[in-house]
Amino acid sequence: MNYTANTSLLNDTVILVTGAANGIGAAVAKTYANHGATVILLDKSIPALEKVYDDIVASESLEPALYPLDLQGASLTDYETLASSIEENFGRLDGIVHCAASLGQLAPVEHQDPQTWLETMHINLTAPFLLTRCCLPLLQKQQSASIIFTTDQYKDTAYWSAYGISKSGIESFSKQLADELESAGRVRVNCIDPGKVKTELFSRAFPAQDPRNLPDASAVTPAYLFLMGKDSVNKTGELIQAQ
Repeated sequence: MNYTANTSLLNDTVILVTGAANGIGAAVAKTYANHGATVILLDKSIPALEKVYDDIVASESLEPALYPLDLQGASLTDYETLASSIEENFGRLDGIVHCAASLGQLAPVEHQDPQTWLETMHINLTAPFLLTRCCLPLLQKQQSASIIFTTDQYKDTAYWSAYGISKSGIESFSKQLADELESAGRVRVNCIDPGKVKTELFSRAFPAQDPRNLPDASAVTPAYLFLMGKDSVNKTGELIQAQ
């Protein structure tokens, strides 16, 4: 996606990015910070989060906030506490980007481990629902807020198990939520398919593919930047191909 934004595009905004410790989440968080946003970095890996934090500070962008949270074990109370903490510390929330994901187990249905299925579905589908639900009142206080979900083109492919099903669910949830919120006009909801990107998750899914032939995660950040900024105020309920 060819999109270039002014570096002040996200000035005076607060944006929550899940899966911000690495891969697409980290690249998106850095891009948002470079365009003026205060970014809340959410992930379970504290050392990796601190590395992203250091990179953002080194770029002389606004200081981000760290919010360590393991989505697999998080309860409803944890998400409510997150929303309360954002309101208390920042007084606003202008956007959420859901990049956190678990590949789980790729296998035929008859060989899939039920526990792994449940955990994968929770991280990829239930957790984004709970987090979005708890933060929605904050988003609705803004004149123009944005929620971005991340999907995958392999969702309907054989052997992709709970990962594929959860991504189909995310697309449906994104459209459902966009339809519900469209009349109020304050929160737009869209979904991005990044395509093939050099990430740890892609390497696990396709171990035989040479990562040197894949674009870096930064290649797909223009789509995330576009859907978060003012240039996409009339877009909601859409699925965008990042490349």
